[in-house]
Amino acid sequence: MLLAENAVSVSQLNAYVRETLWKDEFLRQVLVRGEIANLRDYRGHLYFTLKDEKASVRCVMWRTDTSRLTFVPKDGEQVLVAGSVSVFERDGVYQVYANYMEPSGRGALYAALEKLKAKLEAEGLFASERKRPLPAFPRKIGLVTSVRGAAIKDIVTSGRRRYPGVSFVAVDAKVQGEGAARDIAAGLRVLDTVPDVDVIIVGRGGGSQEDLFVFNDEIVARAIFNCKTPVVSAVGHERDTTIADLVADARAATPTQAAELVVPDAYQLRTDIRKLADACRIQMLTRIGGARQTVSLLRSRPALTRPDWVLVSSRETLVRLTDDLQDSMAKKLERHRHLLSNTASKLDALSPLRILGRGYSFARLLPGQHVVVDYRQAPIGSHLTLTLQKGQLSCLVEDSGPREGDNLEHHSSIALPISVEDSGSREGEDDDDD
Repeated sequence: MLLAENAVSVSQLNAYVRETLWKDEFLRQVLVRGEIANLRDYRGHLYFTLKDEKASVRCVMWRTDTSRLTFVPKDGEQVLVAGSVSVFERDGVYQVYANYMEPSGRGALYAALEKLKAKLEAEGLFASERKRPLPAFPRKIGLVTSVRGAAIKDIVTSGRRRYPGVSFVAVDAKVQGEGAARDIAAGLRVLDTVPDVDVIIVGRGGGSQEDLFVFNDEIVARAIFNCKTPVVSAVGHERDTTIADLVADARAATPTQAAELVVPDAYQLRTDIRKLADACRIQMLTRIGGARQTVSLLRSRPALTRPDWVLVSSRETLVRLTDDLQDSMAKKLERHRHLLSNTASKLDALSPLRILGRGYSFARLLPGQHVVVDYRQAPIGSHLTLTLQKGQLSCLVEDSGPREGDNLEHHSSIALPISVEDSGSREGEDDDDD
């Protein structure tokens, strides 16, 4: 019979269980195979869950033992863990105190996840070129999450604090457990048809890897991919990246960060606008100051202070150029006059009239007026015209022959006597002496 005086305290019970477990030879050194989940590193100590398809057990590995590990443990890895089983008295939870761990292949869930990732990547669901930019100033934001969770409060509070004019429309969806993937996919499809929704945030607050595994579901991934509206994934798990994060147009580590990513900071916008306004004002004042300086310089120029100054200066220039031109023309005429005089003197020296002035004449045979240079050209009885310095004579050849001592091959002349039939001045010639 149970008696009240025989009751023990909780701490006594936990201590008894711990002592009992410690006395069990099998539990003092046990080797367990399982998949790592919920791994946390706290100052070198590892806290994690070891699980299989049906059950799980908590594990802890102290820093003195983790320093001997030959690999870096990760969630989803299949490992062999050696250690002892005992009770954490404060919580009354039994756990494995591991002192050795080695890889034992990857867990089934992790392997299936990697296979799905490879499949979706091959289909182009993760391609960066298909990701759309987020709107700069969204007016309405769609939310797919649990309306009873903390995530929606964080998003709405942070979004309205940063950008008071924004509005939200939410679709309540399960974010963990059976049916959660279908709920999330349906919520995305509904919001994608709501008018004026500029961007959709899908996600939840933090949780264990098992809690977040719904965001690795293929249904959710394809629903995000098929949305025409940009989608932001806000699964509260900074360390791990889900498939939803890879397909979404943008990823936020937490719901609060999603709000900061989607909506601008109104205070910062006002600050930026003030800075731009100040910069524009300074720029305008600088340009106005430069224009005033330019106008002042223009006003001080002689062309504006005395407009006739240009005419006066040009008139002086014209007079100077006219004088220079006249001087140049006079000098040029004088040079040509002198050149003409010299040329005339040379021509006069070579003129036949000057030779005739020394007593010479030349004869031309009539009627053809051919000049006679050989007596044989004018037989006896020929009519000649003799041209003198002044006038000419008409003659009849009565006799001809060579001069005494002439070489007939080199010299020829008209032989006289001839009779003068007529005489007179040359046509156009003045009878008076020069």
